[in-house]
Amino acid sequence: MFKNSMLFTGLDLGDRHSHLISLDQDGELVEEARLPTTQASLARKFSGIPPCRVAIEVGAHSRWVSALLTRLGHEVLVADARKLRLIYKNPRKHDRADAEYLARLARLDPKLLSPIHHRSPQAQAHLAVIRARDSLVRARTQLVNHARGLVKTTGARLPSCSAASFHHKAATAIPQELLPALSPILATIGSLTQSIQAYDRQIQQLALDHYPETRLLRNVPGVGPVTSLAYILTLEDPQRFRKSRELGACLGLVPRTDQSGAQDPQLHITKTGDSYLRRLLVQSAQYILGPFGPDCDLRRWGLKLAERGGKSAKKRAIVAVARKLAVLLHHLWKNGEIYDPLYRSQSAQRPAELARPSAQEAAIAPA
Repeated sequence: MFKNSMLFTGLDLGDRHSHLISLDQDGELVEEARLPTTQASLARKFSGIPPCRVAIEVGAHSRWVSALLTRLGHEVLVADARKLRLIYKNPRKHDRADAEYLARLARLDPKLLSPIHHRSPQAQAHLAVIRARDSLVRARTQLVNHARGLVKTTGARLPSCSAASFHHKAATAIPQELLPALSPILATIGSLTQSIQAYDRQIQQLALDHYPETRLLRNVPGVGPVTSLAYILTLEDPQRFRKSRELGACLGLVPRTDQSGAQDPQLHITKTGDSYLRRLLVQSAQYILGPFGPDCDLRRWGLKLAERGGKSAKKRAIVAVARKLAVLLHHLWKNGEIYDPLYRSQSAQRPAELARPSAQEAAIAPA
């Protein structure tokens, strides 16, 4: 339908106003406009033109704008802003230039925009619950750290305890002179803890009512209701990925590359994709490799990797386990298999002629 589109439009979305550039098939300027970033304005503008290819950058307004323009019959490409170095590194960056670059990239090759996929409204609403909980957890952590640091300046020290019980156990250990400053903070921490617990109950109910597949993922050690539900809501459809191994790169858990000739330095991970889900997977990997992590193939593999030594061996092992965990969770979700924590180890002990590696074994095998 859009292969022979006559117009290629770049729309640079601003919070108040957006800049529009339209090109014809020869790349010549057809129209330039500045219009308010409202549903009425965009609907009025795009309902009166033939179907065209519209390129926008992902951002606060990209979700509803892409849905609106798609309903009006246009092909919408939501570009990954982090891949458009041509735009964000432009020494003469402004709205008109951004819109024109988007239009020219859409005309040349849509893949150059690295288009992303927006979640469904329901998935976005459910994911907002998890993100709201995370905001409260980070706010509570900041307040706990502030209270501990302030008490240390007096030569005292607050007792070690969990964040959930901090407002109870710390109350009796605060020096008298700091009570006026810290009593309101302890009350706020207690209120945040109650709200976080309410979110936990809501998340468990969401998983039970709408996402029963989270049970398969929660069989993996270190993966709880929050991580399993965030994983499913972030990816939304397991069929989007042809191979489970693609998840490592999708979530930014693979090393960057800068190979040129004989030069191939070892670099940090790319950190592309969803940063919140990547953080959850790293936290799960820390538990797997930690003192309370149960025995499993992932733990054994990660500990062997950490034993290689080096300045950052433990950190590299944690990231590597997080990457394997992302791959394994997708495999379990896509194929509906029950997780066997020691399948690979047990397979190695069986006679060679009887040992048949399963897809689950292949999913967590070292790359």
